Amino acid sequence: IAMKARVEAVLNVGLRIPSIMLLDVLYRWDVSSFFQKIQRSSLNNNPLFQYKYIALYLHYVGYILSLVLLTLPRQHLVQLYLYVLTAFLLFAGHQLSRDYVRGELDSGYEGPLYLEPLSMNRFTTALIGQVVVCTLCSCVMQTKQIWLFSAHLLPLVARLCLVPLETIVFINRFAMIFTGLEVLYFIASNLLVPYNLAKTAYRELVQVVEVYGLLALGMSLWNQLVLPVLFMCFWLVLFALQIYTYFSTRDQPPSRERLLFLFLTSIAECCSTPYSLLGLVFTVSFVALGVLTLCKFYLQGYRAFMNDNTMHRGMTEGITLLILAVQTGLIELQVIHRAFLLSIILFVVVASILQSMLEIADPIVLALGASRDKSLWKHFRAVSLCLFLLVFPAYMAYMICQFFRMDFWLLIIISSSILTSLQVLGTLLIYILFMVEEFRKAPVENMDEVIYCVNGTYRLLEFLVAVCVVAYGVSETLFGEWTVMGSTIILVHSYYNVWLRAQLGWQSFLLRRDAVHKIQSMPTASTLQLQQHNDICSICFQDMKSAVITPCSHFFHAACLKKWLYVQETCPLCHGQLKSQLQPTSSPGATTQGTPPANQNPAEVEQEQGEPQVELDTEEGTQAKNPPPVKTSAKTELGTDFCSSLASQIGPLRYLGGVMCPIHNI
Repeated sequence: IAMKARVEAVLNVGLRIPSIMLLDVLYRWDVSSFFQKIQRSSLNNNPLFQYKYIALYLHYVGYILSLVLLTLPRQHLVQLYLYVLTAFLLFAGHQLSRDYVRGELDSGYEGPLYLEPLSMNRFTTALIGQVVVCTLCSCVMQTKQIWLFSAHLLPLVARLCLVPLETIVFINRFAMIFTGLEVLYFIASNLLVPYNLAKTAYRELVQVVEVYGLLALGMSLWNQLVLPVLFMCFWLVLFALQIYTYFSTRDQPPSRERLLFLFLTSIAECCSTPYSLLGLVFTVSFVALGVLTLCKFYLQGYRAFMNDNTMHRGMTEGITLLILAVQTGLIELQVIHRAFLLSIILFVVVASILQSMLEIADPIVLALGASRDKSLWKHFRAVSLCLFLLVFPAYMAYMICQFFRMDFWLLIIISSSILTSLQVLGTLLIYILFMVEEFRKAPVENMDEVIYCVNGTYRLLEFLVAVCVVAYGVSETLFGEWTVMGSTIILVHSYYNVWLRAQLGWQSFLLRRDAVHKIQSMPTASTLQLQQHNDICSICFQDMKSAVITPCSHFFHAACLKKWLYVQETCPLCHGQLKSQLQPTSSPGATTQGTPPANQNPAEVEQEQGEPQVELDTEEGTQAKNPPPVKTSAKTELGTDFCSSLASQIGPLRYLGGVMCPIHNI
C-alpha cells in the first residue's frame, strides 16, 4: 500500500510537468515575430500560415489545454496519457509498415520470401515489430480485442500471399486509413467526456465554495496538485536541459571561473518567465529547507525531528527571492544582466539561510553551555557550526565586495552577513562565559548583566542597520523613482524592523530598570537570618550566602529574583503581588518601634506582639531591633510544584537572563 501511494504521488507530479512546460513555451512564443519569420520563408504560400488570427486562436487554445491538463484528476490524467501513448504506438506501427513496403519496392523481388534471405530478414523484423506494437496497444487499452490494432499487419500478410508490390502499396494505405477511422470513431464516441468532466467539476467547486469558502477551495487545490513540488520538478527539468544543451555543444570542459558563470547564466536562462520564476522560488525554498534540516540533524541528531520548529520551513528564503525578483524586474532583463542581478539576490537568500541556521543553533549552544553536559561530541558539533557561521558570512561579504563597487546599497546588502557574524561572536562569548563558570564551580557575579550587554549591543547594531535601510529607501522614493511595491516594502520594513524593535527594546530596558529598583527596595537578609532560614534559593536551588527578603517573607538570591521580575511581578513561591507590597525603607535593617519590619507579614506581627525583640548585630555594626521572620522552606512551601517546574527551565540556565526573556529574543 505504501509503495502504491508513492507511485501515485510520483505520477501526480510527473504527469503534470508537461502542462507547465507547455505554458512556459506559450508564454515565450511571440506570434508577431513568428509570422514575420513565416513571411520571409517558403511557407508564406501555405494557407495555414496566411491568417494570423488562426495562430492567435491556437495560442489561446494551447493555454486552455494546459490548464485542463494541470487540473485534471489523477485517474483521468493517467487515462489521457495512456490514450496518447496508444496513438504514438499506432503511429510507430504505421512507420514500420511504410518502411517495410519501401524496402520491398526498392528490392523489386516478388517471389517467395524463403528464397531471398534479405526479404526474409525484412519480413521477420517487420512482423516482430508489428506484433509488439499490437500487444502493447492491447495492454495499454486493457482490451483483448487485439485485432483493433492489427491493421498494419495487412501489408505483411499480403506479401506473404505473394501479392504484387503495387497492390501492397494500396493495402498499406488502406490500413492507414482504417486505423485513422478507428481513432476518429474513438474520439467521436468520447467527445462529451470533457463536457461531463467540466460539468461535474463545476458542480463540486460550487458545493465546496458554498460550504467551506474560497480559502478552503484554494487550499484543497494546492494540496491535491502539490504545486510547490510540481514547480520545483518543472524548474529542475529546465535547468537539466539547459546544462545538457551547453555541454553537448562544447568539446572542452570549462574552467572553474567558467563553471560559476555557467551556473549563474543557466539559472538566468531558467527564470525568464513567471512560471520558471515560480519554479526557482520553490526550488530555493526546498533547498533552504534541506539545509536547515541538515543543520538540525547535525546539532541534535534524530531528536531534532521530535520537536520540529514550524518557523524554519524555507519559505522565508523563497518569498525573499520572489519579492526581490518582482521589485527589480528580473524576468524583463537580458540574460547577462539577469545573471549579475541573480548573483546579488542569491547572496541575500544565502544570508537569510545562514541567519535561520543561527536561529536554530543559538539556543542549542547556550543550553549546552549552561546544562553541564560533558559530551565532547555535542560541544564540538555546536562550536564547529558556530565557527562556520562566524567565518562563512564574512567570507561571502568579502567575495561580493571583490565583484562589485562598494556603495551604500551594497553596504546594506552585506550588513546582514556582518550582523550574523557579530551575533555568532556574541553567542560564542556567552558560551565561553558559561563554560568558565562551569570550571570555576562558582557563580560569576553580574553574569546576566554581561549577557544583556552582549545581546543589547547586537540588537542596537541591527536596529541602526534597519534605520539606515529605511532612510535610504525613503530618500530613493522621494528623489528617485517611486513605485508602489517599493513604498509598501518601506512601510512594512519601518513598522516591523524599526518601530516594533524600538518599542520592544525600550520596554525591555524599562523592565530591567524597574526590577533593579524593586530589588534595591527590599531588605537584605543578615547572617543570623540566613542561618535561621537554613534553606536554598527556590529559583536556582543553590545555597544562599546572601539574599533579599520579599514583603511576603521569602528569601531569594537578589540576581535570581531580579531575573524573575523581568518576566512577572509576583513572588515565585506564593504568587503574591510584589508591585503593590514593596515599600521603600530608609535602612534595610532598621525599623522604628511599633512599625512592622519590611520582611514580615501583618499576621506575624500580631502573633509576635508582646514578645521581646531580639537585638541583632549586623555586618555594618549597626543595631537593629527586628524579630526574625517566620522560616519558610522552599521544600515545604505550597508552591513547591510551581518552583520545581520553574527550576527545570530556569535552574540549569540560571544566568541566561535576557536570553530567556521572550522580550529579548525579538
